[in-house]
Amino acid sequence: MTLSLSLSHLISIQPVERLQEVDGFLRDARVQMFGARVSAQDTPADLLHFEQVYRGGGGRMWAAHDAQRGVVGSIAYRPYDGRFAQLDFGPLAVVEVVRLFVAPVWRRQGLAQALWATLLAYARAHGVEVLYLHTHPFLPGALEFWKRNGFAVLQREAEPVWQAIHMQCLLPPALPTAAPT
Repeated sequence: MTLSLSLSHLISIQPVERLQEVDGFLRDARVQMFGARVSAQDTPADLLHFEQVYRGGGGRMWAAHDAQRGVVGSIAYRPYDGRFAQLDFGPLAVVEVVRLFVAPVWRRQGLAQALWATLLAYARAHGVEVLYLHTHPFLPGALEFWKRNGFAVLQREAEPVWQAIHMQCLLPPALPTAAPT
């Protein structure tokens, strides 16, 4: 997908094939968003096992590329692993939306929406029934963004550091296509 977000820049959104394509961007974005809550030296488990999670394990990642600046945004999903015991999705096909990061210069220009639309179309085409995510109140605009895009709050944690807000978006089953006549 290619889109124009300003008069002078074209952005392309493409699947990420190798972690090296986005590693620096993801590390910088994570520290910018979470500050002292994370260590810049730590690599999250999903990125340590990028191939298994995003290439062969039912997950997918996309990056937004600006021809002048390189990677300026990302979004991904991975199979939900049940790591939050209080959430029970039963037998539904659930994925966890992760790694939505947009470079500050590109915020409020529709890039997050374009990344989200790319992920959503892919999820629908691949039989996903529920999109799960969690966000945090200290991320400006995040809760409102996800609510505008069909997510509902399931639970808010009172834990003082992260205060996770668990959310879900139910995807209706795909409509059957008419048989050719």
